[in-house]
Amino acid sequence: MNITSLRPKFIKCAEPVASFFIRLGVTPNQISVLSILFGFSCALAFTQRCFLAGSLLLIVSAILDLVDGNVARKNHTESKFGAAFDWVADKYVDAAVILGVGFSGIPIITHLLDLPAITDFGVVGLALTGSLINTFIKPVTYAEIGYTERIAGKIEDPLEGVGFFGRPETILVLVLGGMTGYIWVSVLLIAVCTNLSAIQRIIYLYRRYA
Repeated sequence: MNITSLRPKFIKCAEPVASFFIRLGVTPNQISVLSILFGFSCALAFTQRCFLAGSLLLIVSAILDLVDGNVARKNHTESKFGAAFDWVADKYVDAAVILGVGFSGIPIITHLLDLPAITDFGVVGLALTGSLINTFIKPVTYAEIGYTERIAGKIEDPLEGVGFFGRPETILVLVLGGMTGYIWVSVLLIAVCTNLSAIQRIIYLYRRYA
């Protein structure tokens, strides 16, 4: 069970925003670009230690990420490029935001333990790696094992419900950390939980397909 299983409910809540963009004539890919821009703006705010402002920008980016697919379905403009671009946009945002925390220079673990400052960059690197690999497992599974069936424009596969800490959890933790002033806790959680979640998915694939 993870937040991804609640995605249909979130999409339904975002329908008024989707309808607004449809009336404006904005395309799904343009919305994806907007999501990237807000994500990069969040990363820039984080580098300046404006964590509350960055969290609000990240919320907007996440909402836009929900809306682009909704607009495509409502307008019947789904495309394979759009689906692939959505993956790429998400990962650019995730990487930029996590790096934004790293470049802010805020202590992550060195203020808890007597360790060299470079350790904080190691934690950020671990968080970044876990975030990317935890997601990368899915398209590799589609390509190598062959999941192609789409429901409402989205590929359905067993990995959707496997892994306790995915992108939605990562975004939520970053937003909460930024709003409460505990962004360093967010990065620590992401560093640990995304990698454990990736291992969980690898074990699942091994047991099912080895």
